[in-house]
Amino acid sequence: MATIHTVYQGDLRTEATHLQSGTVINTDAPTDNNGRGEAFSPTDLVAGALGSCMMTIMGIRARREGIDLTGSEMAITKIMTTEGPRKIARIEINLTMLTPEELPSEKKAELEQAAHTCPVALTLHPDVQQVLRFEWKVAEQVD
Repeated sequence: MATIHTVYQGDLRTEATHLQSGTVINTDAPTDNNGRGEAFSPTDLVAGALGSCMMTIMGIRARREGIDLTGSEMAITKIMTTEGPRKIARIEINLTMLTPEELPSEKKAELEQAAHTCPVALTLHPDVQQVLRFEWKVAEQVD
């Protein structure tokens, strides 16, 4: 059974509907590839999926440990190839991890390792560089 139904809207745009929830995502080609850049591009969704997947897997692991990561954030940068076939060359993710209290370094390392085991990270071709940078903060210390 299908998970997503996508319709080409014309003018380099698509509308994808998640069949279980009815949630809709629109895409547009980026400005550097003939589009208007007025919505996520398909490769933006790949980069976003990587970040969301990593945070979800960390959240699952943290929940098991009784650690609350609510409010943690990511800044995701997608870098495309400049030569050869157009594809994602590198995805950089800066994670600001918020916790209610200071975690021991071994707990932080376990959670960081969990991020690398997310299904999207394991599915991407090895040529796609995945660069993660973690900053850990106690929630009350946030600026």
